[in-house]
Amino acid sequence: MLGATRGGIWKRQPHRLFNLQQRLLALSPRMAASPPPPAASPSRVPASSFSAGPPPPPPKRVGTHNGSFHCDEALGCFMIRLTDKFSNAEIVRTRDPEVLEGLDAVLDVGGVYDPSRDRYDHHQKGFVEVFGHGFSTKLSSAGLVYKHFGKEIIAKELQVDENHPDVLRLFLAVYKSFMEAIDAVDNGINQYDTDQPPRYVNNTYLSSRVGKLNLDWIDPDQSSEKENEAFQRAMSLAGNEFLDSVRFHARSWLPARSIVMECLAARYGVDSSGEIMVLNQFCPWKLHLFELEEEMKIEPSIKYVLYQDDRSQNWRVQAVALAPDRFESRKALPAQWCGLRDDELSKESAIPGCVFVHMNGFIGGNQTYEGALAMARGGLKL
Repeated sequence: MLGATRGGIWKRQPHRLFNLQQRLLALSPRMAASPPPPAASPSRVPASSFSAGPPPPPPKRVGTHNGSFHCDEALGCFMIRLTDKFSNAEIVRTRDPEVLEGLDAVLDVGGVYDPSRDRYDHHQKGFVEVFGHGFSTKLSSAGLVYKHFGKEIIAKELQVDENHPDVLRLFLAVYKSFMEAIDAVDNGINQYDTDQPPRYVNNTYLSSRVGKLNLDWIDPDQSSEKENEAFQRAMSLAGNEFLDSVRFHARSWLPARSIVMECLAARYGVDSSGEIMVLNQFCPWKLHLFELEEEMKIEPSIKYVLYQDDRSQNWRVQAVALAPDRFESRKALPAQWCGLRDDELSKESAIPGCVFVHMNGFIGGNQTYEGALAMARGGLKL
């Protein structure tokens, strides 16, 4: 059980000790007066049988700064406690250099980055550490912890060895989709290369929500105990969202990636152009397609993806976008089909069973697989 102390150190509360003599006095008179049992035959038992063994080592202590907190150190403290080395470590919140020096690990304070000593600060002059693997965003304390311990955490979640190929895949995917934004926000890196003010305010992202857990200036109790309680809530919020991301990637993202990879490999069996892919099982495919095209050096690129709509049992033909964050298609369905439906569309396209084509030409539908494939092939030619 964790408790807050005046010095800002959370530690286990000691169990109460009871005097043996008091406990004996608490026995009932009848029990106290009962004669002792007959003595057993003496036998020698090795003294080691009564030994409790050496006491367990005290828990590790991980330090971070006190005062206002941010998402990066809250998440960093949560993540490092998931490792074997710092499992359930005590969290010490202080800026006292002497206290920090005696701790087992220090995050986001102290002015030192030295993984050999488990020092993970990023504020010092000259710090330029990045995640690597093609990422160039400067790391926060959370990013540093993830860089050095992320594979271990993911391997535990997958229940596989750290060298398993899926561990590296998730290690990179979780950094790209979750961790990098935390690093960027904490280091004041804009998401877009522009000096224009944002068109709207967004205070719903994780770093903002963690920041709102700091004590409000109007709160009457500004004690270190209350501050530590707020930091615990921040650790829980950031940490649970991190675990949600890891588990999503393990349970959903990774299987979907395997499906898309298999379907990409089979594309020439669908059409000789190699530009049409059929999903043999619907799954989130767009991000995987862009990444796998690059990894697998797919050329020519996929223009249309076919899949069956589980609700209507009709087939969809969807034009692939230019990029994951773009609305424009690599090759939209023919303009003369756009906005038409049913018989009118079938007549215009000369393809039976047509259901619709969107006004922007990024998606269409047909009652059958053969009809959807004909629409995709027609889109390549027109």
